[in-house]
Amino acid sequence: QTQERRCRARAQTARFLPRDRAPSHLPIVLAMPKRKKLKSKREEEREKGAKSAVPAQPQESSPALKAKRAKAKAKAGREGSGGEGNGKKKPAKAKNKRKGLGEGETGEVEKKKKKKKGGDAKAPDVIMRIIGKEHKSRGEKKPQSYPPSVALPEMFPDSKYPVGQIMEHPGDFNTFRTTSEEKRAADRLQESMYNEIREAAEAHRQTRRYAQQFIRPGMKMIDIVQKIEACSERLIRKDGLKRGWGFPTGCSINHVAAHYTPNYGDDTVLKEKDVVKLDFGTQINGHIIDCAFTIAFDPMFDPLINAVQDATNTGIKEAGIDVRLCDIGERIQEVMESYEVTIDGKTYQVKSIANLNGHSIGSYRIHAGKSVPIVKGRDATKMEEGEMYAIETFGSTGKGFVHEDMACSHYMKEFDAPFRQLRSRKSKQLLSHIDKNFGTLAFCRRWLEDQGQKGYLMALKELCDNGIVNKYPPLCDKAGCYTAQFEHTILLRPTCKEVVSRGSDY
Repeated sequence: QTQERRCRARAQTARFLPRDRAPSHLPIVLAMPKRKKLKSKREEEREKGAKSAVPAQPQESSPALKAKRAKAKAKAGREGSGGEGNGKKKPAKAKNKRKGLGEGETGEVEKKKKKKKGGDAKAPDVIMRIIGKEHKSRGEKKPQSYPPSVALPEMFPDSKYPVGQIMEHPGDFNTFRTTSEEKRAADRLQESMYNEIREAAEAHRQTRRYAQQFIRPGMKMIDIVQKIEACSERLIRKDGLKRGWGFPTGCSINHVAAHYTPNYGDDTVLKEKDVVKLDFGTQINGHIIDCAFTIAFDPMFDPLINAVQDATNTGIKEAGIDVRLCDIGERIQEVMESYEVTIDGKTYQVKSIANLNGHSIGSYRIHAGKSVPIVKGRDATKMEEGEMYAIETFGSTGKGFVHEDMACSHYMKEFDAPFRQLRSRKSKQLLSHIDKNFGTLAFCRRWLEDQGQKGYLMALKELCDNGIVNKYPPLCDKAGCYTAQFEHTILLRPTCKEVVSRGSDY
């Protein structure tokens, strides 16, 4: 190590000596590895300046270099033209620049395609029969997207939702209500409740509009109902029992008139010659909107759909304060059975289904006690002020009478359920889950499974056997026939009758 240090010192001394005075041991120093000469910053800057001052000239004989040089000249010319020949660069284009050419521009403005985000897709055409052909604005400040993603408070910032169809109560004994100051004051006292009902109705209108746009033959029924329930949940802003679904989405097909929704494992597919009754509900603070319509794609079912829709509108027109329920049923049957429908060359009279009815609606109670018949000769009970009713009619090409059949999917806790001592722990846990998530609102097996319930069928059977929960199996006419349904929710206000679920579709 000492010898190596001496050699390095001698080499450093030899760098500054003339060649003729180099020491005799210089060969020893030259035999050592050469070290890279360090340069100062000033020397590096001088070398860079010299290189940039004298650029290398490309050989003119190379065609590739000629093309490269011509391209560089053309690019420089374009940059110079933007600054009127003074060498200034062309200013960048604004992002929101309108179509057309500005001053000093020589090229066309390129159109940039914007990527569509979720909820901004173009809505498909409605291909159903009779309904859904138009959608009129009802005073919203912001239009709804497809699929629906705009919350109702954004569409109605003042929180005042559209009023339904206003009709007078029938009968000469109700004419005073339109001018009575007492009835007007009673109406104003309930304005906050009316607004909640209208909000639930607006969520229903927009959800069913979405359903009318996306439903196509070939889709699985379980996919259809899950998309409808997801849209309804988003628009109503589901929050426990305060707001959410009113009852499971019914999609009864052909001879099945009501209370059918697919359980998991049911792969039923919608066919082009099917007639489907789409029945779903929304609720806010227990105020339930019950509204339904019929889906068909074949024009031969138009008379059947027209008959039921006309009968429902007749029932709405006849309903009112102090009107007897049997009178409404008689008028509905008269209109319904005045229609005929020809299916595959055979003509059928449209019959009212005798053992299906409309019903009154209470707080968190879809069937509040009163029934609105759709045939004559039934209950003579009168409608009363302040009540809500679901006016629904069913038409059939079969017997006009339904029976329970198929696997059950709909369940609902009894409104005045008795206390029963349950044996199994699972039954107690399931009852607690139902009380917390559904209360006295209807539910289905899909919803229980979505919420993590497993192995619950025996526990559910025990609750039904003890009268705590009621089951509602599908209601079917004879196999091979076709049934249709239309339904609206009406509110019997002190001054008028409001069809809260009325829309531009039906």
